[in-house]
Amino acid sequence: MNDHPDSRSGARATPRADGALARLARFCYRRRRPVLLAWIVGVIALAFVGFGYPATPDNDYAGGDSDSAQAQSLIAKHFPEQQGDTLTLAIKADQGIDDPTARQRIEKVIADLDASPVTGPVISPYQDENLVTKDRHIARTTIPLTDKDVPKTEVKPLVDLVKDASGDGLTLGLGGEKAEKAETPPQGPIEGVGLLAAAVILFIAFGSLVAMGLPIVTGLMAVLGGVALMKLAGHLVPSPDFTVLVAVLIGLGIGIDYALFILTRYKDNLRAGDEPESATVRAITTAGHAVLFAGTTVMIALLGLVTMGQKMMTGVAIGASVTVLVTMLAAVTLLPAFLGFAGYKINALRLPRRTSRRHRAGDGPARERRTPAERWAGVIQRKPLVAAILAGAALLILAAPVLSMRLSLPDASVQPHDRSSYTSYKIISEGFGPGYSAPLIFATEVGSAGTDLSPLVAAVRRTDGIAYATPPRVSTDGQAVIFMAFPTTGFQDEATADLVHKLRDDVLPGAAGGEKIYVGGPNAGAIDFAEDTGSRLPLMITVVIALSLVLLVVLVRSVTIALQAAVLNLLSIGAAYGVLVAIVQWGWLGSALGFPTDMPVTTWVPMMMFPLLFGLSMDYEVFLISRIREEYERTDDTRTAVTRGLAGTAKVITAAAAIMIAIFATAVLGPDVAVKQIGLGMAVAVLVDATIIRMVLVPAVMELCGKANWWMPGRRTPKAAPAAPARAGAEARV
Repeated sequence: MNDHPDSRSGARATPRADGALARLARFCYRRRRPVLLAWIVGVIALAFVGFGYPATPDNDYAGGDSDSAQAQSLIAKHFPEQQGDTLTLAIKADQGIDDPTARQRIEKVIADLDASPVTGPVISPYQDENLVTKDRHIARTTIPLTDKDVPKTEVKPLVDLVKDASGDGLTLGLGGEKAEKAETPPQGPIEGVGLLAAAVILFIAFGSLVAMGLPIVTGLMAVLGGVALMKLAGHLVPSPDFTVLVAVLIGLGIGIDYALFILTRYKDNLRAGDEPESATVRAITTAGHAVLFAGTTVMIALLGLVTMGQKMMTGVAIGASVTVLVTMLAAVTLLPAFLGFAGYKINALRLPRRTSRRHRAGDGPARERRTPAERWAGVIQRKPLVAAILAGAALLILAAPVLSMRLSLPDASVQPHDRSSYTSYKIISEGFGPGYSAPLIFATEVGSAGTDLSPLVAAVRRTDGIAYATPPRVSTDGQAVIFMAFPTTGFQDEATADLVHKLRDDVLPGAAGGEKIYVGGPNAGAIDFAEDTGSRLPLMITVVIALSLVLLVVLVRSVTIALQAAVLNLLSIGAAYGVLVAIVQWGWLGSALGFPTDMPVTTWVPMMMFPLLFGLSMDYEVFLISRIREEYERTDDTRTAVTRGLAGTAKVITAAAAIMIAIFATAVLGPDVAVKQIGLGMAVAVLVDATIIRMVLVPAVMELCGKANWWMPGRRTPKAAPAAPARAGAEARV
């Protein structure tokens, strides 16, 4: 039995036809019924256990040895009563809260909130003058929750109660983290929009309903099993609640793309005259081999989040990596089984289209017509330096805004303006100042209950940027003291972060008399989290790049190409960061994309985006470069290899990128401002990667490097393989 020239000429770049991958593909093809049954039963079992008994999400970003973490630890130890979550009821009455009609409605709302089984005693603003502004038009009160883990389904009725009571000159808002989460609508079926777009793209690319359906079904089964397994892994390594959405987005994207790459190779093999089984085996040993490398790169990149040293990000890394692992397994086991059922019917239910006959790459010395991708590659290769300079300049311009990036966590001030939490923020800011929603909690251990901290409190009160400070409060055990101070600026203001640093660096050391004073609270915690993230990000980037380079060198056996990939990927990610800053932080087109207001970039978004994007960029690099290397080993000519490699992968990479963009862009349609940011950034990065990087910079840089592309220490550059006997597809089999 003769081998196809692709397998012979590319033998050094892909596993042998009798290797482990080939045996796995052959087994899954021949035992397709038990393999499919095993997947169905396994996914159903995982879904039943994972979704039925999921781990509780852990959204705590505190930890480590930061000032805010130390303050939180001290408060938890000496002030356990302070640990419960609270809600804030904000009241604004046009006629004043003492108006009889307004008072009756206000007292009814307070009574209803007090009667809820999930709330503790509520102090009425009519009982405490400190809860009312001097003109008595605005008031507030704190509503304690009985349990730290009150589900949002129990808080949502309270939000609805407050919203329904507003109107006719009385405005009420319910704020607090629990209220924000309770009234944030579920992400809803927006992933369905991405799936629909993916189906349309696949149908256009393949022109067949059967070929369209296989990647989608494979991706969906993989994501369902992966997310269920991720929920079980959360019992060992807790992760935040947004991990599920990130895992779904990345799982759907790469799950469909990986199946797409393998299916495209399968169809190419059929056209070359292979039988369905041999076409499946060769697809797995070529594209499937690249899938395993690409998926491993994504997992390595995700696991780079562990270097951040943050419990929350470690959970995200493990959870998302589990989903990627399942998608890889589905691509090389479940898809071969599906191909066994499809066989030659892979092109069934076709879209009517005209086809042109032309010679395939390697079938003859010339082609009747050059594809658009080949013609484009020729344009770039004629002026590679100009193309590289123009493309590089464009990426640097897009990346420029990243120099002004600010990090923070979303609060009520950046929520949609129809939310009760935003209403509460606006009322409180108007009546008590914007800093009331961004309190700073000062905590210290003392030798005795009689320790005098009044000079310290006075020094804080005198500090520019502080609106008000409460008297100190001693713990019941007499070993700790806390007090609060309210800035004149809000949670998201850069001046608030500057104030925290000024207090820690200048005010407290001189006024504390040798005592260690910690500055904590949600505001300070968010500032510390952002700064800790910024300081650790270079380490994560270094680790991810280093490990990915090693993997890519192993695959393509070229140090030069691996370094090119790293630099180009960094450029595309930088461009995505820059666009994100311009839209989210500067407000360019922000309102059109559903961002309620200008805001800092959410702290975890850039560090989540980097490993994901670096891994995905390596995906495209792997599929493109592996095909270019096959052509180079066939022709020993870099220019021809790049041209044919681009021609052979342009359609599939374009379709894969379009699917990724469609799926990531659906996140922009959702209600969560942080998730919208990561969806936007990912979609922009994939767009940049599939256009400027793959269509311009890769061919330009490879043309400039020439033979140096294949440099590897200690070995010679690859030479062209001996020419295979001439044949045309199936004729060689006869």
